[in-house]
Amino acid sequence: MHLTWRLSILFMLVMAGLLVPWSMSPAAFAAAPAQPAATGSQSADSSTRSYTLGAGDKLRVIVFGEMDLSGDYQVDGSGFVRLPLIGQVKAAGLSIYDFEIQVKAKLEEGYLKDARVSVEITSYRPFYIIGEVNKPGEYPYVNEMSVLNAVALAGGFTYRANKDDVYIRREGANKEELFRSDQPIKVNPGDIVRIPERFF
Repeated sequence: MHLTWRLSILFMLVMAGLLVPWSMSPAAFAAAPAQPAATGSQSADSSTRSYTLGAGDKLRVIVFGEMDLSGDYQVDGSGFVRLPLIGQVKAAGLSIYDFEIQVKAKLEEGYLKDARVSVEITSYRPFYIIGEVNKPGEYPYVNEMSVLNAVALAGGFTYRANKDDVYIRREGANKEELFRSDQPIKVNPGDIVRIPERFF
């Protein structure tokens, strides 16, 4: 009688579905869909790959299988990088991808067959901030930098600062552009950021 009572309880639990989780095999749990991987690092890499090189940028050039041709280099004032064996290679105005193509092509002009080249930025050229900040001057650029990031690096606004407007002269431009500080404004390497003085 006691055994019959236990069997009845067990039967009711199975019918109610309460034992289903315990009856699932490890393979059933493994079949559950995985969560998608984060793509933040991919976005950052994509941003870096589209970055335009300029004088002052420091690069690491890797030629696979050729340690003597690999190393750290800087884009000089004329916009070129001087590499072993192949000499000067234009970099200013190019993306990292385009620069890799240039280096690969020169290496394959009688030196290497099927050269594999990888380039990464080790240090960006600086930007400049002047005007009503506590520590105006030259600062190292950080990828995806905003005007507020730049002001923070320069010690913040002075008490005379006009916090509503900001002027930026983009690298290579002849005049400043006026922006509103409450807009998401991106600072680029080589830019000159000026915080104006308020008049009241």
